[in-house]
Amino acid sequence: MEIIHIVLGKANPDRMNGVNKVVFQLATKQAEFGEKVSVWGITKDKENNYGERNFTTRLFIKKANPFGIPYEMEAAIKAKKDTALFHIHGGWVPVFSSIGKVLNKHKLSFVFTPHGAYNTIAMNRSFWSKRIYFSLFEKKLLQLATKIHCIGKSEMTGLKGIYKNDKSVLVPYGFENNIEIATEYSKNESVVFGFIGRLDIYTKGLDTMVLAFKKVLELHPKSQLWIIGDSNEKIKLNQMLLEHNLSENVMLMGGKFGIEKENLLKQMDVFVHPSRNEGLPTSVIEAASFGKPCIVTDATNIGDLITEYEAGASIINQDAGELAQAMTKYATLWENPAHFASYGQNAIKMVKENFNWEHIIQEFNAKLYQY
Repeated sequence: MEIIHIVLGKANPDRMNGVNKVVFQLATKQAEFGEKVSVWGITKDKENNYGERNFTTRLFIKKANPFGIPYEMEAAIKAKKDTALFHIHGGWVPVFSSIGKVLNKHKLSFVFTPHGAYNTIAMNRSFWSKRIYFSLFEKKLLQLATKIHCIGKSEMTGLKGIYKNDKSVLVPYGFENNIEIATEYSKNESVVFGFIGRLDIYTKGLDTMVLAFKKVLELHPKSQLWIIGDSNEKIKLNQMLLEHNLSENVMLMGGKFGIEKENLLKQMDVFVHPSRNEGLPTSVIEAASFGKPCIVTDATNIGDLITEYEAGASIINQDAGELAQAMTKYATLWENPAHFASYGQNAIKMVKENFNWEHIIQEFNAKLYQY
């Protein structure tokens, strides 16, 4: 049975879109473990700008109507009857509600992964418009799905609040770092905190991080914060840094990918990700796999593991003072290299034991793809 993932985009890992990164890794690993896998992307163009991969990629040009199914897609779906199961990725996407109806029309099963779309915080943004949209479109998609795949406990909780059901399944996705990591002593002259991700100031808690770092500088005036990522909010974020006189200690590096991003990540000492809303942030898991202690909010859905493994710190509230306290603690620990290295080793262990792809693929097959 072929597994067909449907996503907005091309499942290009060299993009800031977290869903595309996850789908790329999932499809790659499924193919490595012997599954027949394809990714169907709904895109602006059909240019192959994503490199070689071990799974089939088929692109469909999106229509101007957000609910419009791309030309040729319904025929392609119909042709897969009895030979494939589908896996749709992303919540609040109008065209997916239309695709769900087409899959149901042709009696094809599908799994639906909202990717953090139903967290309580996410639901509170544009509350009334989401409620109306949900009643008209999203609820029907959930009803038609054979399984609803949640990747974090906050999404399971949020989903129960809007759609009670018995087909929700909690399974994280995996992560693999093929680079041999040695938790060496830092070569930096002062502690370097880092963030990698889309520059969504509210969702990613970047406003809280800026205010927290300002407090950190009171005790550790030479510390640095590297922010890697891009969006149309970069100018607004830079203005925030200027207002708080942080331009000398905070570096906005723009979007970085591949080796360039990995080299910068290796140079960081502590990774910070204070999101208000997440599914399961790949950037945190990646940073941990590089041996970086991580400071996160409970909303990231990985805070419990980080606390359990002593691989960093998790704060419950979106509070600059609480975040500053955690960052200051690790800035102080950094000054004792031998002790500090143990937190990085714990982070690597956490990723290897909880995000092992072989185990995750088995979970997918047992809980999501067997009906």
